[in-house]
Amino acid sequence: MTMKLRIVFLVAVAMSMTCKAKVEMSPLFSDNMVLQQQSEAPVWGKAKAGKKVVVTTSWDGKKYECRAEADGRWRVDVSTPKAGGPFEITVSDGKPVTLRDVMIGEVWLCSGQSNMDMPLAGWGQINDYKREIASADHPNIRLLHVANKMSARPLDDFEAVGGGWQKCSPATIAEFSSTAYFFGRALQASENVAIGLIQSSWGGTPAEAWTSMEALEQMPDYVAPVERIRTLASPETNLDEFHANEMKLWKHKVDLADDMVDGTVVRCACADFDDSGWIECQQPGYLNGPLFDNFDGMLWLRKVVTIPREWVGNQLTLNLGCVDDSDETYVNGVLVGSTYGLDKYQLERTYSIPAGAVTDTTLVITVRDYDWYGWLGITGYADSSKNINISAADGSKVDISGKWLAYLSLERNSLPEMPREITDSKNACMLFNAMINPLVPFAIRGAIWYQGEDNANRAWQYRDLMKVLITDWRSRWNCNFPFYLAQLANYYPVQEQPGESKWAELREAQADALHLENTGMACLIDIGTADDIHPKDKQTTGLRLALPALALTYGRNVAYSGPVYSGYTIRGSEVALSFSHVDGGLTSADGNPLRGFAVAGLDHRFHWAEARIKDGKVVVSCPEVTHPVAVRYNWADNPQGNLTDESHLPAVPFRTDDWPGITYKNTVY
Repeated sequence: MTMKLRIVFLVAVAMSMTCKAKVEMSPLFSDNMVLQQQSEAPVWGKAKAGKKVVVTTSWDGKKYECRAEADGRWRVDVSTPKAGGPFEITVSDGKPVTLRDVMIGEVWLCSGQSNMDMPLAGWGQINDYKREIASADHPNIRLLHVANKMSARPLDDFEAVGGGWQKCSPATIAEFSSTAYFFGRALQASENVAIGLIQSSWGGTPAEAWTSMEALEQMPDYVAPVERIRTLASPETNLDEFHANEMKLWKHKVDLADDMVDGTVVRCACADFDDSGWIECQQPGYLNGPLFDNFDGMLWLRKVVTIPREWVGNQLTLNLGCVDDSDETYVNGVLVGSTYGLDKYQLERTYSIPAGAVTDTTLVITVRDYDWYGWLGITGYADSSKNINISAADGSKVDISGKWLAYLSLERNSLPEMPREITDSKNACMLFNAMINPLVPFAIRGAIWYQGEDNANRAWQYRDLMKVLITDWRSRWNCNFPFYLAQLANYYPVQEQPGESKWAELREAQADALHLENTGMACLIDIGTADDIHPKDKQTTGLRLALPALALTYGRNVAYSGPVYSGYTIRGSEVALSFSHVDGGLTSADGNPLRGFAVAGLDHRFHWAEARIKDGKVVVSCPEVTHPVAVRYNWADNPQGNLTDESHLPAVPFRTDDWPGITYKNTVY
């Protein structure tokens, strides 16, 4: 090597070492960030082991010094003043890094599933989204969006969409959480300080995914799932082999429990099977009606099809489109394909039918449909011009839509738990590890939460789970910060008669979390729709979440809750209901007689009740119930009650009874 090349090489090495020596910091610490006002705010990062790190804050000129630990980690806690800015923070381990346009204000963590994740534009397209985006010029609202990631082990770092904090503007708000944005906008308008919003959310995820291992394993239902995640996290575990063995054992348990399976023979897939007792239905399309509306679990679908004689002995293709959620599909008793997973409902099924199964012009198609939540059935293709069919190599097709037969086999709580793939975002702890743990202990004022749809089948269990999550997060931050949650909005078809409801039970579990101190809830029972699980009115959602924050955290004199049931008195055939949080007196939201109340007698059967306001109470009665023992209000998936007060906030759904509901003891994970 020549002297000139040696010099170039040494310079390059020196530059590389210098670059590596530069202090590393989380995306939490970037230009445009917001630090919590009047706090001891942790600032941390990584540097070369033993290196002295100096953090200088421009608002007071104070220097904070520490040395990087053996693993390179360092941390200082800086004293923040009252809200203001912009300021600068300089971090140096010999090579300074300056964070500019730093604001001191209020920081809120915004988490949950798709209704928190729902952006203004993109897949969300909330009400008036174009106008809202165009007017979103709020430089004192700062946005940090945690990128979706999961991990079986707790992580220290995360990726931020856009690299770090961004000022709220029409250019940055479109793909940010609409609920978080409208919450932050209301706070900023009231408090006139910088608002930092940290979005850490993921659609279709359960609460246990956002809870730590240590907290979750305190619940008996989750000891095994947590231990499974630990096994998956072990470097010694062959993930493919582990999951294959799990699925084999699960399938064996399902077959043992299913009366349609006899050893290795699927009886209902045989041509001579007697299906005379099965339910007629139309496919493709979501199955509905009294037998299907509240069913989650495993069902069989069966259809006998006649094909052209020239197709006999040839390989064919079965085009089913989507099936909600997982399936095993048989033709003439031969398994032609299967798709497993709790999130496969949007995956189109195209299965090859082997020539050996096409022995006659009659084909028996049998689909074993595993439905885990909500709608069920062969849903076919989103493109209405396509239909489910069997096709031959020359492109000719036989339409298989229309009349099918269905058999409800095993309810979900009777099904063995399907093992989740390691890449499934519904796994316990996985999102806490990757999307919450890296945020600890960044100083925050509080958290808002919109989630619960994915836990509705286990609403009774959620009564404990939600409290565990809140307590877990607070213990991680070592701070009893405010926690405000959004109660599930109305959804699904309106029930003509009073009955049981998983969503009502989940709402009750959410309200039960308010027994924890420093909590609040936004009731959204009047903003949903029957056919969209994602209400477009996120303006109201964000505002109603902001109301308890304004009242309870910031001390503003605003009503933050509609009427809340507080007690009852039975007077003969009438029941008088009392309420707290009554602002200016009880009233009807639309000026019509009160509706949404149901009453039950000794037989525990509910009937719609007449309800009227008298002496500050709601008095209910029903001609069919002479000896009332229980009252329920808005106890349905999509209730139509109209009780409110002068605040125009809806009354919170409730029941006076404590009878076990349809999710009682459901622990399917």
